[in-house]
Amino acid sequence: MNELLTWTLAAAAAAVVLLLLWLGWRRQQSSRANAERREAERLMLERAEHIARASRTAETPAQQADAQALREVEAGMAQRLAQQRGEEERIEADRARADREDAARIEAQALAAREAAAAAEAQRQEELRVEAQRLDVERLAREAEEDAAREAAAAAEVQRLAEARAEAERLETERLAQEQAAREAEAHAAAEARRVAEEQAEAQRQQAERETAERLAREQAAREAAQAAEAARLVAQRQAEEAARLEAERAAAEAAAAAAAAAATRELRADETLVLVADDSKIVRVKISRLLAGQGYRVALAESGEQALELMAAERPHLLITDVEMPGIDGFELTRQVRAAAATAELPVVMITSSDDKQAEAEAAGVTQLLGKPYSEEALIAAIEKARLAVRLPA
Repeated sequence: MNELLTWTLAAAAAAVVLLLLWLGWRRQQSSRANAERREAERLMLERAEHIARASRTAETPAQQADAQALREVEAGMAQRLAQQRGEEERIEADRARADREDAARIEAQALAAREAAAAAEAQRQEELRVEAQRLDVERLAREAEEDAAREAAAAAEVQRLAEARAEAERLETERLAQEQAAREAEAHAAAEARRVAEEQAEAQRQQAERETAERLAREQAAREAAQAAEAARLVAQRQAEEAARLEAERAAAEAAAAAAAAAATRELRADETLVLVADDSKIVRVKISRLLAGQGYRVALAESGEQALELMAAERPHLLITDVEMPGIDGFELTRQVRAAAATAELPVVMITSSDDKQAEAEAAGVTQLLGKPYSEEALIAAIEKARLAVRLPA
């Protein structure tokens, strides 16, 4: 569109320039013709005047007549020249008017061309304005979309940060809760330890008070007995002598019976000794089983307290080795049930634990020997040997 308008304006300008050149050339031709005509008239007038002056100097009647006739001819010629000049002036005026009309028409055409060019330029400007408005609208739309995208991205980022902050707060809350739970557990354990220590201290105090009371009672009894001792010394002496005699006789009888029983019994062999191992760890059971089997002992294995009770009901072992913590019945409860049963009340029980604070509870449950982890294999074999040697079988 811009190129077409440029070519249109260039063509209009070229037409105007050509028209102006043509009008200048016509004016130049007209001026040259007029100058030549005036020069011819001037020469004719000068020739006529010369002839008239010459005729006035030597006139004869005939010459005067000829001169009169010549003057008339000159007058007619001058009149015709005047008429011709007037006609030429009229023609020149018509030509000038025509030139002016042509110039006006050309000017009007140029004006129309300029107006058309101006209209085209205005239309082009309007189109450019409309195009600029369209581009502005598109740019604003793109900017709006970009703003919306940025706002959406910002909102997404804000949401992500909020979610991350919420997750961090949740994790921090969980961590604080875990720390609080750990502190409460530690406080509870410390309180429990203090309670156990206080109970032990209270038990020791009560035991000390009982021992003190018994000692005082014994001293009181001794004083009372001392008061009556002198009176009954002779009677007591006689009774003591009699009791010593009877005791000597009883001791002799018991010694004779023990000698006879020792001669009729034998000790339990290692391959006859049955050791029951109760532990929920297969690794521990296999380890102890290999150790005892290497020493020649019989070994029964139980993975829980319930299974250990079942095995003891089927065959009474000579020694029980148990862990502390087991699912279901633990080592303490197993020991208490062993002590509660008449058939196993005297059964030696060896408990293995990794804790250092189980001694009091083990003694209360009736554990014979408590071994800590890691324990010495020699100590375990010694406990089994002690239990084996305490058993006597008929010879």
